[in-house]
Amino acid sequence: MSLTDILPGKLGFGTAPLGNMFRAIPDEEARATVEAAWDQGIRYYDTAPFYGAGLAELRLGEVLATKPRDSYVLSTKVGRVILDELEEGARDLGEKGGLFEHGRPNKVVHEWTADATERSIEDSLKRLRVDHLDIVWVHDIAQDFHGDVWLQKFEEARTGAFRVLSRLRDEGVIKAWGLGVNRTEPIELTLALDEPRPDGFLLAGRYTLLDHEHALQRLLPMAEEQGVGMVVGGPYSSGVLAGGTNFEYQQAPPAIVERVERLKALADKHGIGIKAAALQFSLAHPVAAAVVPGATRPSRIAEDVAALGETVPAAFWQDLRAAGLVSPAAPLPNGA
Repeated sequence: MSLTDILPGKLGFGTAPLGNMFRAIPDEEARATVEAAWDQGIRYYDTAPFYGAGLAELRLGEVLATKPRDSYVLSTKVGRVILDELEEGARDLGEKGGLFEHGRPNKVVHEWTADATERSIEDSLKRLRVDHLDIVWVHDIAQDFHGDVWLQKFEEARTGAFRVLSRLRDEGVIKAWGLGVNRTEPIELTLALDEPRPDGFLLAGRYTLLDHEHALQRLLPMAEEQGVGMVVGGPYSSGVLAGGTNFEYQQAPPAIVERVERLKALADKHGIGIKAAALQFSLAHPVAAAVVPGATRPSRIAEDVAALGETVPAAFWQDLRAAGLVSPAAPLPNGA
């Protein structure tokens, strides 16, 4: 089953910020944000045990428990098992150190074996207060978290998580599975395998207005050829495209800030919002099935919905291309 057959619309809700990414969010604010997403008609929710050591799943589950389970699509991830015991010392998150320092203090075990995958799913079902998941992503088996040993983690997942998720899909327990990563290489490796076969992937931060050239070189042609869909995570590049100061989960460097200013100036010239340009660009590739921006304030949800529906003139996309702010190989909306 393709992702487009499963997902209820082009706009989903990413819950990483609900795990207290970057800042501690009051429970009531988190709850109001999820309710706002529901009220705005969003029916696809993506989460993960990793987000705040289970905090995002707990917060999402609190709201979704009040909604009919067959009225929305839910995805979470495997690769991190959350223990009851507390973490001692700083977490080792590779390039992403400190990402969820405001989350729960529970110890996080990074493991992609078959046993860990099954336990992770069982634990997620409890935190989310649901009896089944629609999509499961294999989380973060990439260089940004594991450096030179990432291929060992990939192999652990290939012989563990991949096979478990393939079986669960074949048994009808889940509808689809794939990788949820911040790098293209693990997905390319997976698509090159004879088995098991993923249904799609969630690619965070690698198909945005600021960073898309690498994905266009090999990954997206492979995915298109194989009919594998993409959910675009992090369409605002950690927030810098939406008025924030972070890029790649850290303070944006001067070169990125300058590029964002050029993009905003072009958007202002055509009287459109930068959010509209960012979301609609990410969805223009034929492999893209949905986009899942994150939010921690209810008002942001309405902004995202409006941005997706905003009319962006073809002249904007043409000027974007002419200014060299987008790859010549990138498909643009409406064939611009």
